[in-house]
Formats: sequence, C-alpha cells, structure tokens
Amino acid sequence: MRIIVLGGAGDMGSKAVRDLAEQPDVGSLVIGDYNEDAARALAGEIGDERVSALQVDANDHDALVGAVEPFDVVASAVGPFYRFERKCAAAAIEAGRHYVSLCDDYDAAQAVLELDGQAADRHVTVLTGLGWTPGISNVLARKAAEQLDEVRAIEVAWGSSASDSEGFAVILHTLHIFCGRVASWQDGELVEVPAGSGKQRVRFPEPLGECNVFHLGHPEPVTLPLTYEGVETVTLKGGLSENMLNWLAMLMAKLRLSNTHGKRVAVAKLLKALLPVLGRIGRPEHPCSGIRVDVEGIKDGETRTLTYGAADNMDRLTGLPLAIGALMLGRGEITQRGVVAPEACVPPGAFIVELAKRDITVYEGDELSTPLSVEA
Repeated sequence: MRIIVLGGAGDMGSKAVRDLAEQPDVGSLVIGDYNEDAARALAGEIGDERVSALQVDANDHDALVGAVEPFDVVASAVGPFYRFERKCAAAAIEAGRHYVSLCDDYDAAQAVLELDGQAADRHVTVLTGLGWTPGISNVLARKAAEQLDEVRAIEVAWGSSASDSEGFAVILHTLHIFCGRVASWQDGELVEVPAGSGKQRVRFPEPLGECNVFHLGHPEPVTLPLTYEGVETVTLKGGLSENMLNWLAMLMAKLRLSNTHGKRVAVAKLLKALLPVLGRIGRPEHPCSGIRVDVEGIKDGETRTLTYGAADNMDRLTGLPLAIGALMLGRGEITQRGVVAPEACVPPGAFIVELAKRDITVYEGDELSTPLSVEA
C-alpha cells in the first residue's frame, strides 16, 4: 500500500511514520511536511528506500490534492486541527483517497462532519480523530458499549504532563481547548459549558496516577452521541499534572489572550520558550499521559459501569493509533464510507491487539491496575 503522512516530520506524525516504515506491506511511504528539511532529515534517519520526503503546504488546496492523489491512504498529523482538519480532509476527498487524522478539536470535528455526503459520494472513508483523545478513548468506549444492552453515560478523561510534549501545535491546541465555551453532551443534548469548569480528581493508570481534570474542548461529546443515540451524558475532561499550568491556561483565557489564533500563536511562542523552566514546577517523576473511559449502562436489567484506560508517552499514545488506522484503511479492514469517528468503524479487539504489539497496555477496573487481555 502507498501512504502519505501529512505533518509527518512533527512530534506526533513522526511516531506514525516510524511505525509505518516497519510494516512490510507498506510499499511506499512519503513524509509530507511544510518543513521539507525536517522531512528529509527524518527520511534519511529511517534509511529505507521506501521512505521519502515531500514539501506540502496544507493551505494550498490544489497542490495538496495533487500531493495526496498518488496514495491509497492519507494520514494527517497537521495541527492545529481547528485550522487544518477540514482543509486536509477536503483535499483527500477530492482526490478520492481514504483519510485518517489525529483531529482533537471539537469545532474541527463538527466542521469535517459536514463533508460526510461528499466523502460517501466519492466512496472514501474520512476517519477523523484516531489518536490518543479522541481515538483510543473512542475505541475503549465502543469496547465497553458492546458489552452492554443500553449505554447511558460515557465519561472520558485525560491527563498529561506538560513535559511529555512541548511541540508548538500541542501548545496551540491546549490554549484553544481551555478558551471560551466547549461542547458537552448533557441530558441528551449538545450544550456548551465553560472551558476549565467542572474540576474533578481522576485516577489514571500508573505512572500517571491521579490528576485534576476540567471540561475542555475535545470531539468525543460531538461524535459519540451519533453512534449511541440514546446516551444521556458524554463528557470530556482533561488536565495537566502540573496544576500551575492548568491555572495559567485558564488565566490566559480569562484575560482574552487566547481567544483568536493570532493571539494563541503569540502566547504559544512565549510559552514554548519558557516551558523548559515552567515544566519543572510540579513536574512528575515520570512524565507521561493517560486516558480513562467510564461507561455506564444496563446489562440484563442491572446498572453496570465498565472502566478502561492506558498510560504512556503522548507521542506514542497519539502517533501509533494514527499508524494503526492508516494500516486498517489500507488493508481494507475498515469499510464504512463517509466521515466517521473511531467508535463507528474501528473494531476494538483488533485495535487493542495492535496497541499491545506496540507495548501499549490497556487496563480495566476502577483502579486501572489490571491489564486487559488482548484477546478480549
């Protein structure tokens, strides 16, 4: 199969590239990036004749369509997704190519869902949000839902150390999701709640452990109710293990220093320069990221809650699912067409097996200390 990874020279995209380069059925792999020097350096480091680099500008629609047309699958790690998800997906649809992304902005997910009819007409799959959160979170929600007769509530939480990733796009995303009002599914309808509200202390698998989380702007409350139509509640909360940085992000929003892309870029440049210092304040002994999914529902007339989670470094939790999704699309293991989220089309058992092959363990139970069998 032939795969192009847009943004493939970045923190998350490069992890997907390295994984795809190890797969024998990937005949051609192109690192498509605006930073051509970085893309060529990564291709040279991998040192495989199947892997090459290409300069790609996601803001040039016609050029982007031409760049992705020769491939079977387009994988996108181009962030921030509130600026680029719809552009990249639209180019893949026009080229008639399957597409998978890391899209983690709820407003970007809403925008790309509007392309569903176009994707279906072109007989292509646009799989939006297959990374860490959304991505692993959605698949684990489906894993739980398949064991219930009725799904009533899905609570997704993520925690992360700022030291686990200091990429510029990650900083932009963090400022964006802490700003304004964000999507949440409550009492059977999509509502907006203040970003940074609803503080809660949540346990994740070790070594992350407990972390404060807040309502933030991720796609799970937008997409999960589309698959589980009777669900009453879908919440997404997240937070940094360095509590001072949560406070700082909320302060930036309160002062209206992060309410536009231009302002976020200016603030992100400053924060990126300061993170080596700021990240030491409250830095955990083992910086990592984690996901937790609690699904409540009915089974045989009784109320049950199923809990799954995982913890690892952010680049692995995010980039490896992108690679797995690209492979599933290229191998024909995902057949649903149109714009879809992971819970609608990714088989949980096969996905969890692929995570295990890459040494990412899924845990179950309220304490998230029991490894889930990969055959489950």
